[in-house]
Amino acid sequence: MNAEPLAARLAADRARVDACLAKLFEARQPSAPRLEAAMRHGLLVGGKRLRPLLVYLAGRALGAGDEALDAPAAAVELIHAYSLVHDDLPAMDDDDLRRGQPTVHRAYDEATAILAGDALQSLAFEVLARAAHPRLPALIHTLATAAGRDGMVGGQALDLAAVGGHPDVEALATMHAHKTGALIRAAVRMGALAAVAENDPRVTALDRYAAALGLAFQIHDDVLDVTGDTRTLGKASGADAARDKPTYPALLGLEGARRRASELTEEALSALAPLGEAGEPLAQLARYMIERDH
Repeated sequence: MNAEPLAARLAADRARVDACLAKLFEARQPSAPRLEAAMRHGLLVGGKRLRPLLVYLAGRALGAGDEALDAPAAAVELIHAYSLVHDDLPAMDDDDLRRGQPTVHRAYDEATAILAGDALQSLAFEVLARAAHPRLPALIHTLATAAGRDGMVGGQALDLAAVGGHPDVEALATMHAHKTGALIRAAVRMGALAAVAENDPRVTALDRYAAALGLAFQIHDDVLDVTGDTRTLGKASGADAARDKPTYPALLGLEGARRRASELTEEALSALAPLGEAGEPLAQLARYMIERDH
């Protein structure tokens, strides 16, 4: 499979998950219209949809149909969207721009943004719980663990605690494995579990792929914060340095950070060997994730 068909497939998958997400707001008489509007703003205005793409590609690699992957794909994006709404708050990263648009607390207000994030989080589990699947408990457990104290939220706490400090590379990797990597691993695992049982050895292989890819993705984000511009990124560039946040370029230099991201990508690609040709779309997506400009 060459890059052109993959690009078309990714575009189709983005459109598919966007349609699933948009349906959550259709044919409703919301009890709190302003809250509903803020949720839509945080969820439906742009986004690369990388985590849903990983759900679809991992699931298909192991034989799952698209219908079985829709709920996990939508659920993981809802969790991601909630995390961004809360990360942007004044008490966290205090960002004004997200995806080239005002952040939710700027477009609405801080209290509404907090509630919108809360509602997006609970909606993720509502969507997943409605799905009929023999491994539904495992799917819910995977997402809940990745999103909570041992995953994304725990990583955000480590991130806040590290501001102004001087962690080493190992501590920084631990923080990113929780804050960013946990949800990427969950996306891949949920796609796999939609297709096969947890004891399938290919699930373990995909977990190794996702662990390496998640850290490579975050390192590349750190690099883009230094080398990118606000217009392309859709958010303020140079924000990490301005907040005195530890990053891979700060610890390893730009070239060292790029080299580490490439090494991790090679680890991710090697992990796909048990999948054979079925893993090629995941390999191409991994390459894209460290070559993107935003």
